[in-house]
Amino acid sequence: METLLLNKSEVGSLIDLDKVQEAVENGYRSFNSGLVVQPDFMHIVKPGTHSGFDFKGGLDLGGGYITIKASSGGYPENPKLGLPTGMNTVFLFDADTSYLKCIMDGTWITGCRTAAAGAVSVKYLARKDASKYAVIGAGNQGRRQLRAISRVRRLTDIYVWGYSDEEINSYISDMSQEIEAEFHPCKTVEEAVTNADIVVTTTIGRRGPIVKKEWIKPGTHIAAIGADMPDKQELCTDIFSVAKVVDDSIDAASKNGETHHALEDGVIKKEDIYAEIGEIILGKKPGRVNDEEITLFDTVGMAIQDNVMAAELYRNALEKGLGSKIDFLA
Repeated sequence: METLLLNKSEVGSLIDLDKVQEAVENGYRSFNSGLVVQPDFMHIVKPGTHSGFDFKGGLDLGGGYITIKASSGGYPENPKLGLPTGMNTVFLFDADTSYLKCIMDGTWITGCRTAAAGAVSVKYLARKDASKYAVIGAGNQGRRQLRAISRVRRLTDIYVWGYSDEEINSYISDMSQEIEAEFHPCKTVEEAVTNADIVVTTTIGRRGPIVKKEWIKPGTHIAAIGADMPDKQELCTDIFSVAKVVDDSIDAASKNGETHHALEDGVIKKEDIYAEIGEIILGKKPGRVNDEEITLFDTVGMAIQDNVMAAELYRNALEKGLGSKIDFLA
């Protein structure tokens, strides 16, 4: 048997954002249908630094694959060596035989499945007439979120905040070529948030909370994306006291990111978390019930997202004859 190898450009050529969103939504369905085995994340960080890896692994009983994704970050000297500051690699195993079916670069997988998660949350939790959008953090993930969310809502106004004027202007220059809407550069986070029906946070999450409760209007939907580890945070925890809280995985989010901080501060208890997004997708619980409630989706990333997307890319690569092959057992 042979193992397929897919590099970054090959994976990128296979990306279909609509299929990515469909795969991620189906992954959430599987998770809340008892078809996913997903252990805790594993973090390995060099002491005294932010340099290290996290590993997400899981089994999709419905799809028949086990995946492990290794994600690194926090290597600021890498560009001097011609390397990115962080890298992602996905290993796709056959669940029945344990054979390694594919090794693929995970950069596109991580970025696109995270964007799809934000879009799924907007689809099920944002007001139907929500059209004013704020992105807090104007980097690559901020761009991907806008591409994905514009597929589920007609956006008329985009309020953009970033860490510098250069970042904001670059975002608007790029995305205004793709999305037909009015773009507004914002000097402050408050300006962006107070104008929006949908607020998406996509910063690195290491500068402390930057979104305050008093800025959130009734009827707003918040998708908290950037804080995916215990030491990351973008939202002031008191926001949780006024929001209907939905996690991708309650267990994972209780140990990482925004939900973790709200629990740690005593703002909410675990039983106050309303639902997991898969429960809402499956109709086990209603999503938004009126136009006044504030909804908050906290995603820290799940192995099932990587699993279903990697499986889809693997099948597409075989159909198109992409990649190279190696026999590890030869």
